[in-house]
Amino acid sequence: MQEASLVSVRPGPARLVVAFATVGGWTMASRVLGFARDVAIAAVLGAGAVAEAFFVAFTLPNLFRRFFAEGAFNTAFVPMFAKRVEGGGLAEARGFAEEAMACLASILFVLTIAAQLAMPWLVWGLASGLDAERNALAVAMGRIVFPYVLLISLAALLSGCLNALDRFWAAAAAPVLLNVVLIPTVLLAQTGIAADWLGLPDAVGDLDGDAHVGAMLSWGVLLAGILQAAFVWRALSKAGLLLRLRLPHFTPEMRRLAIIAAPAALAGGVAQVNLVIGRQVASYFEGAVGWLWYADRVYQLPLGVIGVAIGVVLLPALARHVRRGDRAASEAALNRAAEFALTLTLPATAALLVMPGLVVAVLFERGAFGPADAAATETALSIYALGLPAFVLQKVLQPAFFAREDTRAPLRFAAWSMLANLVVAVAGAPVIGWLAAPLGATLAAWLNFVLLWRGARQADPDLTVDARLAHRLPRILAATVAMALCVAGAASLGAGLPAFERALVLGATVALGLGAYGVAGLALRAFTLADFKGALRRG
Repeated sequence: MQEASLVSVRPGPARLVVAFATVGGWTMASRVLGFARDVAIAAVLGAGAVAEAFFVAFTLPNLFRRFFAEGAFNTAFVPMFAKRVEGGGLAEARGFAEEAMACLASILFVLTIAAQLAMPWLVWGLASGLDAERNALAVAMGRIVFPYVLLISLAALLSGCLNALDRFWAAAAAPVLLNVVLIPTVLLAQTGIAADWLGLPDAVGDLDGDAHVGAMLSWGVLLAGILQAAFVWRALSKAGLLLRLRLPHFTPEMRRLAIIAAPAALAGGVAQVNLVIGRQVASYFEGAVGWLWYADRVYQLPLGVIGVAIGVVLLPALARHVRRGDRAASEAALNRAAEFALTLTLPATAALLVMPGLVVAVLFERGAFGPADAAATETALSIYALGLPAFVLQKVLQPAFFAREDTRAPLRFAAWSMLANLVVAVAGAPVIGWLAAPLGATLAAWLNFVLLWRGARQADPDLTVDARLAHRLPRILAATVAMALCVAGAASLGAGLPAFERALVLGATVALGLGAYGVAGLALRAFTLADFKGALRRG
């Protein structure tokens, strides 16, 4: 490819709300398919031993992925890459990206080999309360799925390049492939196909009937990782930035990247320790790992659609504003991101608080997932929902630090939140049992948000809630209350109904809630029709 063609491909100006909608829409598609995947897993495996073993195994590559790629590495990489695009064009940015990809791939290759050898200790470190059968299955499945961290981390780096070029759709669409692979895998696994050569432990006791389902899911995760990496690599190549893998060289630029990424890696590690704490506490209560997993999947829908969309779009935008020294644009971007987040997050939080039972019953209560599992998952979901605004607002505030290449302050804040989670989860477990895990995570999220806000104000004393957000926030709250009252009454009609009728009630309740929130929001001027029209067209 000629250099001239590379330089001619420049990131165009994209409206933030349009970009949020693009990322959010694809994330919504991924989450909906994720629900379909988890519905199938719940029906086949419930919250039993094989399900718990698979969830523990699948958590391992996701934990390291967030630690290395989506957390530490991309937090440092995206602003540096965006600034090179802005200052030197794609020719300079391509060389930097190839160096970064080579270093990341070499580190993750060594990590993957080490993890194969250390898998029993990794499983024990994540869920030491598993019995012998669940532990053996988790170790076997963990060895199959762990290479996913290498593939998905490279995909995350390539996605970061696309996002910095204001090309969001392909990076946002790639996660859909995981569920496109796993849904038919669950269905196919029930036929018993390939059960004799999937690398299961020699003895799984009474679990043989379900163990091959977990094994096929594990192989499906690995296949999905290959497809995701190939998909974003092709999209980046079509965008004019063909990256080739080279031998790693720790140049001064890579050393600077490592210096910036190191605190973010520790911060990402702290955040993942919170996940480990929850898994550890839950592993000592039969079924709790599965209940937390399914509850997490539900509240991750609004968190993924809103929070991830904001984080993905806001970081490169802020990095460009910071490079140009445009404080007004940076502050406006943060306020609009917060407004967008609260407009969608507050009604989602209220809905999960007033009808968690109906949501869980419709999504999961069938087959091996019984009423007792549904009741436990409902309780965990209610606790997680209380922390949803804090989780999303963290995604708004963290880019304000990362865009300035400040990864140390978020590390301190994450460490304090981890300590709070540890105290609540461990000390609370003897008192309230496994529910201490979601309670600790929720309280830690609010503490982290408060510390991030205080830190952002200390770094920039002029940073404040602007007049538009101050005017609209109480109106958003009032519209949310109005919606919650409507939804609570309608959701109560679903109690005791058969599954099909209950699903109809959920659909009607969601439609009613959307309508009530829209009408109340427009009447109170929490948002206007002009906002929606503006979101649908580019400036």
